Amino acid sequence: MVMKNIRNFCIIAHIDHGKSTLADRLLQATNTISERDMMDQVLDDMDLEREKGITIKSHAIQINYKYKNGEDYTLNLIDTPGHVDFSYEVSRALAACEGALLLVDATQGIQAQTISNLYLAIENDLEIIPVINKIDMDGAMIEEVTDQIIELIGCKKEDILLASGRAGIGITEILEGIVERIPSPKGNPEAPLQALIFDCVFNPFRGIIVYYRIVNGSIRKNEKIKFVSTDQEYDADEVGILKLKMQQTQIVDCGNVGYLITGIKNAKEVKVGDTIISAANPAEAIQGFEEVKPMVFAGIFPVVTDDFEELRDCMEKLQLNDASLTFELETSQALGFGFRCGFLGLLHMEIIQERLEREFDQTVITTVPNVSFVAYTTRGEKINVNNPTEMPDPTQMDRIEEPFIKAQIITKPEYIGNIMTLCLGKRGILINQSYLTQTRVELIFEMPLTEIVFDFYDKLKSQTRGYASFDYHPLEYRESDIVKMDILLNSEKVDALSALIHRSRAQEFGRKLCEKLKELLPRQQFQIAIQAAIGAKIVARENISAMRKDVTAKCYGGDISRKRKLLEKQKEGKKRMRQIGNVEVPQEAFLAVLKLDD
Repeated sequence: MVMKNIRNFCIIAHIDHGKSTLADRLLQATNTISERDMMDQVLDDMDLEREKGITIKSHAIQINYKYKNGEDYTLNLIDTPGHVDFSYEVSRALAACEGALLLVDATQGIQAQTISNLYLAIENDLEIIPVINKIDMDGAMIEEVTDQIIELIGCKKEDILLASGRAGIGITEILEGIVERIPSPKGNPEAPLQALIFDCVFNPFRGIIVYYRIVNGSIRKNEKIKFVSTDQEYDADEVGILKLKMQQTQIVDCGNVGYLITGIKNAKEVKVGDTIISAANPAEAIQGFEEVKPMVFAGIFPVVTDDFEELRDCMEKLQLNDASLTFELETSQALGFGFRCGFLGLLHMEIIQERLEREFDQTVITTVPNVSFVAYTTRGEKINVNNPTEMPDPTQMDRIEEPFIKAQIITKPEYIGNIMTLCLGKRGILINQSYLTQTRVELIFEMPLTEIVFDFYDKLKSQTRGYASFDYHPLEYRESDIVKMDILLNSEKVDALSALIHRSRAQEFGRKLCEKLKELLPRQQFQIAIQAAIGAKIVARENISAMRKDVTAKCYGGDISRKRKLLEKQKEGKKRMRQIGNVEVPQEAFLAVLKLDD
C-alpha cells in the first residue's frame, strides 16, 4: 500500500517558462510552504539562481497530498534546470522518476531545449503530462501551443492541462493529474537494498550528504551500507526524507527519495550515479547511468600560487555538488599550478567561476576556453588534445579531427536569413529546414563545436531579438585544418593565451586579439611587441609604445648635439630595460578572447 501511494516526478521546461513559480505553487497548494514563504523563490535558493533567473541545481522535495477520495499520497518532486549546459542534472533527475510535467510557455510555444529534455524523458520511459503555463498573459497563444504539443507527443487535446504559476490557476488539476496518470514506483520492498545516488552536497559540519532514490528494499538508521563503485562500508548515522528542510526518520521505504549522512569528509569517496547496497545482504549495481561528457575545456588557476591546495579542496567540494564538472592537474609557465577543467558549456564555466568566488571565496584566473580535439601522428598514434600545449609538433602530425554537433534552432520565419548568415559564417552546414507551425520554423545545422563555445548563443539572441531557442547534440569527430596560435609578448610565449583555431579564421582572430591586448596591457618604460604566431609565421602584430620621460626638458638652448646625446643615452637604457623587463598581464586579458567583438 505504501508503494502505491508514492509518485516520483520532475518538471522539464525551457529556462523562462515560469517553472520555479509553478513548483512553488504546488508546494503552497499542499501546505508544504506558507503564503509568506511564497514571496521568495523557495526551490531556487542559490543567490546565482535568483540573480540570473535560471535553475542551476536540481532540487528534490517531498510533498504530502490528500487526494479527492481522502487518500494520502507522497509526491517526490525534483525541480530540474532548463539550460542546455545543465542537461546532465536533468538526466540524473529523470533516472530517479516515473513521470514528468512537460511545461510549455503559452506566449512562446515549444523551445528547442524543451524538446531535448522531452526526448530524454521519453528515453527513460517516463509518463509525460503536458502543461501549458502562463495562460493568463496577454500574448498567450493557447490554441496554437496546444496544436504544437499534440503534434510533438501525439496526445489528446483533453490530456493537456492549462495553468498559471503566477495566478495559481490549474494547480489542483495538475496535482490530481500526477496522482492519476504517473505510475507508482516498481520495486520489491522485501528485496535487498538498491538505491541510486542522484545528487550530493557538502556540509562543513556533517560531511557529505547523499541524496538517493530507493529502487528495491529499504534503508534504516544505523544500518551498515556499502557504496558499489568504491567498495567502502559505512554506518548510516542518519537517514530521512527531503522536505523543505531535511526531516530525520528511522527508515526510508522502497520507491522513496531520501538523504543519508555517514560522516564522509573525503569528496572522492562518493560518486553520483553510484549504487548504495546493504553490507550484510549485498545486491547488484543499478545499470544505465551515463558518465558526463565535457564539451568545453579551460584552465582554472589561483591568482596567488600559494592558494593551490585550498583551490583543490574547493574544486572537490564543488564537484560533489555539480557532478558534471571534471578537472585534472595542469601547470602553466605563466600561471603556475592549476586545473584543466571540463564543462558542459560556456554558461556552465561562468557559473563554476562565480560559485568558486562566492561560496568558497576563491579568486581565480580562467584561461581561453576550447574544445577537445583528436590528433593522429605520422606513427599512427592517437592523442587527445584538450589544450594547446598538448598539440603535437606539426612536422609529426598526420591529421587532426574536431568535434561536430547537430544544432537545432527554433525561431520565427522572419529571422531565417539572419540565422543562415550567422551559422554559415561559423562553418555550419544546413541539414534541414521545416515549419512546425505557420509561425515556427526549425533549422538543423551540423557545426564544429569550437565555433559555438565563444559567443554563438549571444549572437543568436541578438540577431533574432530573443525569438530563437538553441539546443545541440554531439556528433562524431571530423578531419579539419586546425592550427595552434601562440601569443608572444616581447618574443616570449604566453601559454595561457594560446588557442587552437581553424586556419581560415586564424589571421582575423590573431589581429583582433592583438588589438584587444594592446588596449588592456599597461604601458611600461619600454616598448612591448604583441605578436600572434602560427609556428614560426607571425600573422598579426601590435606595439605598445614606451612611456617617454622628457629628458631634454632641462636643456634651454645650446647646440642640438646636447639634446641628441641625452636621447641616445635614454635609448640605451631602454634597450637594457627591455632585455630584463617582464610584462604583467592583467586578468582581463585572459577573458578578452571571449569578447573580441565588443
